[in-house]
Amino acid sequence: QVILLSRLHHRNLVNLVGYCVEKGQHILMYEYMSNGNLATLLYGDNKRSLSWQERLQIAHDVSHGIEYLHEGAVPPVIHRDLKSANILLDESMRAKVADFGLSKEEVFDGSKSGLKGTYGYMDPDYMSTNKFTKKSDVYSFGIILFELITAINPQQGLMEYIDLAAIGGEGKVDWDEILDKNLLGGSIPEEARVLADVAYRCINRSPRKRPWISEVTQAISRLRQRQMTLPRSETRTVLRRIEYQHVELSDLAGMKELTPVGA
Repeated sequence: QVILLSRLHHRNLVNLVGYCVEKGQHILMYEYMSNGNLATLLYGDNKRSLSWQERLQIAHDVSHGIEYLHEGAVPPVIHRDLKSANILLDESMRAKVADFGLSKEEVFDGSKSGLKGTYGYMDPDYMSTNKFTKKSDVYSFGIILFELITAINPQQGLMEYIDLAAIGGEGKVDWDEILDKNLLGGSIPEEARVLADVAYRCINRSPRKRPWISEVTQAISRLRQRQMTLPRSETRTVLRRIEYQHVELSDLAGMKELTPVGA
């Protein structure tokens, strides 16, 4: 793990400060993240209500961290244990990916490994084949996105809520049913629906139909950019067009049948 971390450097990965090996004890020292982990903020005894801006920023930060692991590191690295408890937040509420204990460099030797990870975040395809790929990380990130949108714990029935919302009334997706009540009001639900659509593609049961993390990052970046630059009334209009016509997210929809080499 020390060797792996020593070559990974990105603003959205927790930095390894040092390590100690003495008398059989192994200690890793990381930079201090004053706001703890995302799971504690969402479900802990001292949980707090995150604003939509904070949630979108966290999603943006984490996607960039994963994108670096998958597409920036040489060779690429698969995290293998992405979950809200492994997303740490600094004093400015900027998110960083942590805990690389299960992480591995990507190899294509056809080998399999025993099931490792956290219940609620594990890719169903990985559970059936024992093969963990970049798309397995994408699945876990999709679950984290739904946590940000719903504040529902994956270990307490989140997938059941997602499945029910995906069926919706009259055969239509109805993400409003599972939105965190603290997000209700104004145009935020419309923005959350767009992010939920992205998250739902991430957790497609077929890895081939999931987006690559870079495509997810682009979708989140577009959503965040509009929120920062457009007046609220104009933002509402643009988001409605995206949601119902899928103009800005058409690249994600079209890539369902595209399978780059190495998927």
